Amino acid sequence: MEEKVLNNRKNGMACMLLFIVLYAAAIALVVVAGIQIADETWGAAEVALMVVGIVYLCLGWIPFLGLKVLKPQEAMVLTLFGKYVGTIRDAGFYFVNPFCVSVNPAAKTRLKQSGDVDHSGPMAILNQADNGLQLNIGSDGGKKVSLKIMTLNNNRQKINDALGNPVEIAIAVMWRVTDTAKAVFNVDNYKEYLSLQCDSALRNIVRLYPYDVAENIDTTGDGIADEGSLRGSSDIVAQRIRDEIQSKVQEAGLEVIEARITYLAYAPEIAAVMLQRQQASAIIDARKMIVDGAVGMVEMALERLNEKQTVVLDEERKAAMVSNLLVVLCGNRDAQPIVNSGSLY
Repeated sequence: MEEKVLNNRKNGMACMLLFIVLYAAAIALVVVAGIQIADETWGAAEVALMVVGIVYLCLGWIPFLGLKVLKPQEAMVLTLFGKYVGTIRDAGFYFVNPFCVSVNPAAKTRLKQSGDVDHSGPMAILNQADNGLQLNIGSDGGKKVSLKIMTLNNNRQKINDALGNPVEIAIAVMWRVTDTAKAVFNVDNYKEYLSLQCDSALRNIVRLYPYDVAENIDTTGDGIADEGSLRGSSDIVAQRIRDEIQSKVQEAGLEVIEARITYLAYAPEIAAVMLQRQQASAIIDARKMIVDGAVGMVEMALERLNEKQTVVLDEERKAAMVSNLLVVLCGNRDAQPIVNSGSLY
């Protein structure tokens, strides 16, 4: 199904004025014919004109149904007795076949996304919006397809990462409709279709990555272990999710502009354990740094003593000095010095 844009129907104002004039003329015919009939000066012509005027007054409202108003970044997909007629996309005042029906199967679908405003009822409705009150007249208000960029925020999902650890993750997807015919006719409901494809793509990509950097994990598929992770490679993960979604919704006439990770955390059942693991890893790294620094300071102290010949120590005293310095430098608490006033030996 290919989109067919109707650009030659932007004559709504002229048609509306014509219909008003015809309606006024029909009223005038009925009034004049009624006066002549009341005066008993009527003939067959007056009766015919009165019949024509009454018929037009009864059916003259039908052409008004063909008047369509479009705001910027809106489209209307039209069908006539089940056949796709075309799409009007540009903002303006249009006149189409009064029997054409606008189609939008996702009109009443309400997802957690921008642009989902409730339009209930076929007549004029006042809806409270962020920028004031908006008046929507006619039954086509909810049947218009929005061409604006919208943001879809799906619910958080619990997914096992590459190591089997359950993580909770959520994404925000920026998307828009590019082909209205495909969006309306190729899938049953393009909003629900996009939401399901987002969930599926998120699950397919997240299971390839560990939450944090891990050894012997290939996240790119080239057979070589790398340092990719959900926490450290969020931009790359988001781009892969976006490409995965786009490949699935191409036939639905949708364009995925961007996908971003909005929430990432371990699942509650293992969050406490993983926190302890991170704390233990941090403590080990800190201790390693302290020991490396202490060893360097001891080596520097011994070299300085040997260079200046301040004091000559045998191997046993050197070992005792090294032990004391390491205890002082690596201890968790401040050292309590003990002064030896006697002989060193």
